[in-house]
Amino acid sequence: MKLLIALAGLLLILAILWEAFETIILPRRVTRPVRLTREFYRLTWPPWVLLAKAMHKPKAREEYLSLYGPLSLLGLLAMWAGGIIFGYSIVQWALHAQLNIPDASTSFGTYLYLSGTTFFTLGYGDVTPLNPLGRAIEVVEAGTGFGLLAIVIGYLPVLYQSFSRREANISLLDARAGSPSSATELLRRYNTAGNLDDLRLLLHEWERWSAELLESHLSYPVLCYFRSLHDNQSWLAALTTVLDTCALVMVGVDGTSEWQARLTFAMARHAVVDIAQIFSTAPRALECCTSRLPPEDLARLRAILVANGVSLRDGDEAEQQLLKLRLMYEPYVIALSEFLLMPLPPWILPPDSIDNWKTSAWGRIQ
Repeated sequence: MKLLIALAGLLLILAILWEAFETIILPRRVTRPVRLTREFYRLTWPPWVLLAKAMHKPKAREEYLSLYGPLSLLGLLAMWAGGIIFGYSIVQWALHAQLNIPDASTSFGTYLYLSGTTFFTLGYGDVTPLNPLGRAIEVVEAGTGFGLLAIVIGYLPVLYQSFSRREANISLLDARAGSPSSATELLRRYNTAGNLDDLRLLLHEWERWSAELLESHLSYPVLCYFRSLHDNQSWLAALTTVLDTCALVMVGVDGTSEWQARLTFAMARHAVVDIAQIFSTAPRALECCTSRLPPEDLARLRAILVANGVSLRDGDEAEQQLLKLRLMYEPYVIALSEFLLMPLPPWILPPDSIDNWKTSAWGRIQ
């Protein structure tokens, strides 16, 4: 029986080390159904969201949600460390490793204490194993703890570099598409400035940004929980704005590159669908998608573009094509929006919207 218990402890240690390898080192999405890391997020995110929904002030809710990503990393590390410490203590207890204290005062708590001090390489020396097997196990545990902590410390800069690269383009979108960003506003501003030809370069940059987002967020899904620096911005909203813009250009906007729009649309849509698979967020029904741009708003969108010199192809065929393109990505972004509590961008900016760069804690530019 004790050998079985020791084997269970060893399996727990190996399972956690494999989880850490898949989460930190393996550069691809893991598809097996049972994962400790996935279960950790499934158990902690829903109650966090439930409390966020009870908050009535949007700013306080967004600040609260922004804590989850960084705190979940600490919680994940604590889960791994606690599991390994518990696993090694089970092994030592099951093998009844002889310690330098009387047998009468030896309990499972003593082995747990020994495992903890060894894992964190504290080196107190008040409780040590005497037999060779016990000493060998403690040496291996010390190496395990040192290696795991070193890998996690090296993991954090990679995460924040990916986060920083992601947010740089989102911030650049502010002056181009408004706050929150809008495809209609993006086209309007580019044409008003006489730079509609430059839209091809912008879409090319966002094609690369979408590819980097796909690579980084599939390798490190925790980045999806990291919120942007401003409450009215997010990686999901920026990605949706780009998809909206590509859809309009592909329907037909004079003076723009439809080919580049198709390339960017393909890459951005690929990123959205694969990220939705990470969280098992099934695409929403057709009604949810059509409500995001009802016919009256589409008519307003056309009127705004025409008033600013942007020609969008009209007619039933164009509307059907736009709906078909929207149905390729909107069911997924709506599902992700509901899951992550990240609002989607409007197709048309509200009249009272103001760019983030025009605001400060002391007021805004008039």
